[in-house]
Amino acid sequence: MRAESQWCKDVAAVDINMGCPRSFSISGGMGAALLTKPELIHDILTTLKRNLDTPVTCKIRLLKSSQDTVELARRIEKTGVSALAVHGRRVADRPRDPAKWSEIADVVAALSIPVIANGDVFEYDDFRCVKDATGASSVMVARGALWNASIFSPKGKVSWEDVKRDYIRKSILWDNDIKSTKHTLKEMIMHYSSLELPEGKAVIKSESLADLAQLYGEEKYYKFVHGKKVTGQWE
Repeated sequence: MRAESQWCKDVAAVDINMGCPRSFSISGGMGAALLTKPELIHDILTTLKRNLDTPVTCKIRLLKSSQDTVELARRIEKTGVSALAVHGRRVADRPRDPAKWSEIADVVAALSIPVIANGDVFEYDDFRCVKDATGASSVMVARGALWNASIFSPKGKVSWEDVKRDYIRKSILWDNDIKSTKHTLKEMIMHYSSLELPEGKAVIKSESLADLAQLYGEEKYYKFVHGKKVTGQWE
């Protein structure tokens, strides 16, 4: 009997992150810790593929050598995953270290499944640069999108202040988790300003979306949305 449950119908894909280098992931045997356990990687992915109709993908980082990365990527491909994302840095690399696009290209050349390139995408034009340099089928962006989500606009970025305010309104509208909302706001502030300034300190102290609405002058919008939801007029 297949283990797939009803919730899978609401999920586009299941992605296994084998690239997170954070200590909490490594210490728990998760994220990049899996890169040293190819047998476990194989078991995880084949088990998911065997029990789910939902597409399964995974993300890795570069290993010590390009050859090692290619060998692992080939092993992952054999499990039947739909795509593989490759972050162009090794576990020990820091965010300031340049992504090694050429080593992502080695993986692309070795596989037949789609490869998603990740690393050093900060402007809209970078999407094309990465694709041209790696031959990847698509590109993944993380920090660049956190800092300014308008990176996805071919018309060019808009002011991060405008993006920040729009993000706050969207968070209020969708009742986004306060921890998630604060995390993204802090990422923007740290990149463009400083958490040590009054704005940053106020965001850190905020305990609810109502607090953030007051901080950024969106009290009327918050009351309007909240009122609609309480009365059942907005569902």
